[in-house]
Amino acid sequence: MNQTIIAVDPGREKCGIAVVHKQKGVLTQKVIHTTELNSIVQQLIADYHTSIVVIGDRTSSREAKDSLEQIKIAHQPLVVTLVDEHHSTDEARRRYWIENPPRGFKRLIPVTMQVPPKPVDDYVAVILAERYFAKKVQ
Repeated sequence: MNQTIIAVDPGREKCGIAVVHKQKGVLTQKVIHTTELNSIVQQLIADYHTSIVVIGDRTSSREAKDSLEQIKIAHQPLVVTLVDEHHSTDEARRRYWIENPPRGFKRLIPVTMQVPPKPVDDYVAVILAERYFAKKVQ
């Protein structure tokens, strides 16, 4: 099994994207504009020598999957797999606050009552990768 995958949380305007290695964890993660998805995935395929892309199965997943399946790579076929995205945004918000705890007066307000100051789509992508690896172990 390939140890490095690209995970995508597709959206109409923006996508979360992450490169995750099974043992090393997150190698990179970011939020990108949807129009940049194919070009960025092509670059990540070249940079990280992977041919596996996992995509969340909800909003815009069909369009993203169809688009990514058009990418041609020389060394092996691109494998595009859907992963269950149920409750991943809630999990991503929790993870965001663990990695970026509130400071100052905001630390007195429960994080469940706060909204992260930036999109968490990249955290969703990481969670999708982890779900993919967990399913492959079973």
